[in-house]
Amino acid sequence: MTGAIAPSKPLTAADVCDRCGARAYVRVTMPGPSELLFCAHHARQHSEALAKVAVEIYDESNLLSGSKEGQDQGSAN
Repeated sequence: MTGAIAPSKPLTAADVCDRCGARAYVRVTMPGPSELLFCAHHARQHSEALAKVAVEIYDESNLLSGSKEGQDQGSAN
């Protein structure tokens, strides 16, 4: 058996933040058979502490940056 970690599967809308219940965009794999899921806000809030103990951090929060592209910003009328 090797110490390799299987690639993380993408997060879905069914994955929710363990802190607040919002959609999760970050999966933190901890030592042992456990993982934590966080929304972007709580992942940022706890990022320093998580980086010290995590085996892997899978971050999809970049998906949020383009979430409003193409939407109408309102009309001048």
